[in-house]
Amino acid sequence: MNKKNLVVTLICFIVFIACFFIAKKRENTTTTKEYVTVQGAVFGTIYHIIVEQPTDSNFQSIITSALDEIDGALSMFNDTSVISKINKGDSMTNGNKHFEHIFLESQRISQLTDGAFDITVAPIVNIWGFGFEASQQPDSVKVIELMQTVGYDKVSLVDHKIRKENPGTMLDASAIAKGYACDYVAEVLKKHGVTNLLVEIGGEVHAEGINSQNEPWKIGINKPVEDSTCRNHGIEGVVALQNFSLATSGNYRNFYIKDGKKYAHTINPKTGFLVEHNLLSATILASDCMTADAIATACMVMGLEKSLQFCRDNHIPGFFIIGDGDNFVCHHTEELEKYLQ
Repeated sequence: MNKKNLVVTLICFIVFIACFFIAKKRENTTTTKEYVTVQGAVFGTIYHIIVEQPTDSNFQSIITSALDEIDGALSMFNDTSVISKINKGDSMTNGNKHFEHIFLESQRISQLTDGAFDITVAPIVNIWGFGFEASQQPDSVKVIELMQTVGYDKVSLVDHKIRKENPGTMLDASAIAKGYACDYVAEVLKKHGVTNLLVEIGGEVHAEGINSQNEPWKIGINKPVEDSTCRNHGIEGVVALQNFSLATSGNYRNFYIKDGKKYAHTINPKTGFLVEHNLLSATILASDCMTADAIATACMVMGLEKSLQFCRDNHIPGFFIIGDGDNFVCHHTEELEKYLQ
């Protein structure tokens, strides 16, 4: 994954959310609750957390400690993390609860989406230039060769040990880790008595309780504008979240140009090649952000029609934006309507 482009994109998202909440606060001068905002860097991106003033003055260190736990389990940019060691050939998870939970949930979602989501896609992500190793110039022969290592059904977890059919299989949790981290930070804060909070990490969001205006949290869905400077952006919709999560996946900013050709980051785990359709972004709502994160990624692989059908079959609120020439066209499932503002 191209970290520089991702960070720029996510900063834009964070700035938008911050501006949105500031505007809401100015609209309503009857605020009865005092809220605190903290932000920082993790997983090569930015986090932005808003909480009702906690009684524990060490809540910043509580957040940092929770994120460090996730980083030590799932970050592929951390050489000492569990997932990095497994990608280097180790097999033991040492009973790490975060890694094992993510792995098992990834397997479940892979089955649910018929392989559109797959954390074994790491070698293919790398060769296309969106992973944790230097990019190469991919060709069909190399992609087909690497696909022998890809497949969620080729790896399993037994007695705290990862078993691989092919020793070259590598794991990539980037499409689910940020969502899981949102859930975990919220869980930890709730254990310390915080009931009203919003956790946003790299554009993925988990919201609990109410905001400072005693309302559900309002989250904007960005227009899919190809603008790495983020000077041109807006929103296509706003949803209200209360004890719920949101995740968006899109390839409109995370791309690169090589030899005059544009390469976007959505890769089909079944073929090893970049997807080619007009779905620009997929936003999924779910009770937990981990699930929303993974399914949003799967929808970007499936495309609009399959994603709409998948969400309807599984009663999932989904919001999708396609490119139609110079215009954007929005589609959403019936389940999403009760969240739209």
